[in-house]
Amino acid sequence: MATIFNDTQMTEFKRLVARYPEGKQKSALLPVLHLAQESFDGWLSTETMDYVASLLKIEPIEVYEVATFYSMYNLKPVGKYVFEVCQTGPCMVSGSDPIIDHIKKVLGINPGETTKDGLFTLKLVECLGACGYAPMMQVGKIYKEHLTKEKIDAIIIAYRSEAASKN
Repeated sequence: MATIFNDTQMTEFKRLVARYPEGKQKSALLPVLHLAQESFDGWLSTETMDYVASLLKIEPIEVYEVATFYSMYNLKPVGKYVFEVCQTGPCMVSGSDPIIDHIKKVLGINPGETTKDGLFTLKLVECLGACGYAPMMQVGKIYKEHLTKEKIDAIIIAYRSEAASKN
């Protein structure tokens, strides 16, 4: 897979960088990493991060530091649906550990793994900022709140059905 933005992606890259003053292109790093992740199969390879560094005219290590710090960036291939389960205080007190255990059991994967069919990846993340809705997780841009084992089962069924209908 070549790591080069197509014309549409490059136009978006230029739009993102133009938000910031001349010489401050590094400020565009987070949105550019999102663009790169969306553009290259949902994850950031070393080759992709090096490409981003070259476009922004910064050192690759500056990109690696950011990409490895934030849980929103995937550093290896992930499933079509990434279950990012909050594991910080309020979610833990509200039952995130049993939810995580249930997901592991139902999908047959551990945190950081992807199901054999490539549909689901389980990630444990820090606070997602929805403590009042604990336990919760994020799937793409959607929050799934007040989770129970039954809600997890329904979510998995719904995503499996969605994936099957697109094939």
